[in-house]
Amino acid sequence: MRGRRIYDFRSIPRIPLPRSVGRMIVAEGLTKRYGDKTAVTDATFTVQTGKVTGFLGPNGAGKSTTMRMIVGLDKPTVGRVTIDGRDYRSLRSPLTEVGALLDAKAVHTGRSARDHLRVMAATHGIPRSRVDEVIELAGLTAVAGKRAGKFSLGMGQRLGIASALLGDPHTLILDEPVNGLDPEGVRWVRSFVRHLASEGRTVLLSSHLMSEMAQTADHVIVLGRGRVLADAPLDDLVRDWTQRGVTVASPRLTELVDLLRGPDVTVAATAPGTAHVTGLGAPAIGDLAAVHGIPLHALVETTGSLEDAYMALTADAVEYSSKELA
Repeated sequence: MRGRRIYDFRSIPRIPLPRSVGRMIVAEGLTKRYGDKTAVTDATFTVQTGKVTGFLGPNGAGKSTTMRMIVGLDKPTVGRVTIDGRDYRSLRSPLTEVGALLDAKAVHTGRSARDHLRVMAATHGIPRSRVDEVIELAGLTAVAGKRAGKFSLGMGQRLGIASALLGDPHTLILDEPVNGLDPEGVRWVRSFVRHLASEGRTVLLSSHLMSEMAQTADHVIVLGRGRVLADAPLDDLVRDWTQRGVTVASPRLTELVDLLRGPDVTVAATAPGTAHVTGLGAPAIGDLAAVHGIPLHALVETTGSLEDAYMALTADAVEYSSKELA
């Protein structure tokens, strides 16, 4: 398309990484207190290699604090967290082991994007050619010479992602990486992190965009008030925390609804001539309609969404809630 740039991450040189090489993140009884406030309580989980793990939770749930403890910016009050069995602070070459985006604004505002990355690269002996690669990879070529302090939110995020990728790390930790990105950028991040996971790398990704996380994550960890509420494959989480149903449409819907009513059946109108039914499967509804000669224009089994499961899980763990509109 004219005016758009296609970024092919497959053309960028990468470190050969056999699937047998593991870089799991393991948290054991992780607790962090700030004075009399406990931000994280007894959090135990494993972020597996070869998968994109979504890290979810309401504002104030402890996600950012947990990520900071993983990379040694905060010290746990109790418990420990390791990467490949080692404390982050003991890593000899952190940038090539772990790439992290925790705060896209954590840059020298007077430096250009290119200079910011070159300074980082110099600390690990990373060649300047790699700086040019990640600049292109993150879509920063046109603004690489501009001061980071003048960047938009989206450009700042791209620079943060480029910084995380600089050492071609085995493990990637990204806190809200798509915040401020346009649809192209969001799609690029989704494709790229899934590509990294397919290479056997470890990816921990937080986001408040449930629809995007549903397309990106293989596994989900949910925090609420500092505690782990769920740690499961995404599909299992949705299945266990949402209710299956059937969308049915008929020109004689009122008559069909009367026949469907029962102690374990719920029917909710969703549009003229259309309703959502829980408590009965599509075969039972179709058979009942056929017996009574009621035509059906639609009969579709539905499952809940990640958003539905998330809302059910965190209903009692939201620190800052909004008033529902009647």
